[in-house]
Amino acid sequence: MPEYPDAAYFTIAPDWICEVLSPSTRRLDVNEKRDLYAREGVGHLWFVDPDARTLEACTLRERQWLLLATLADDAPVSFPPFDAITFPLDALWPEVIASGGHEDDGV
Repeated sequence: MPEYPDAAYFTIAPDWICEVLSPSTRRLDVNEKRDLYAREGVGHLWFVDPDARTLEACTLRERQWLLLATLADDAPVSFPPFDAITFPLDALWPEVIASGGHEDDGV
């Protein structure tokens, strides 16, 4: 964003949006919002599902979403616009963060 706006809203679309899916908002997030983000030119869209412990990474091509990958478990995550780094998907789940390791480690 070139400069911080002096308004209650932004008029510039972000490069990336991450939707954390929940049972109550899933339909809105993966349908209406996905279409809205494409129309507004958001470049990258991730769907994180804490219940299924998955991540879907999409990129926008000619106003259509292209699914790059669906990841699960401890798969390495490295997708645009953050492809300069890699982290394990299971680092997103609270019990893994709290234990300092994998859920199955018995730690």
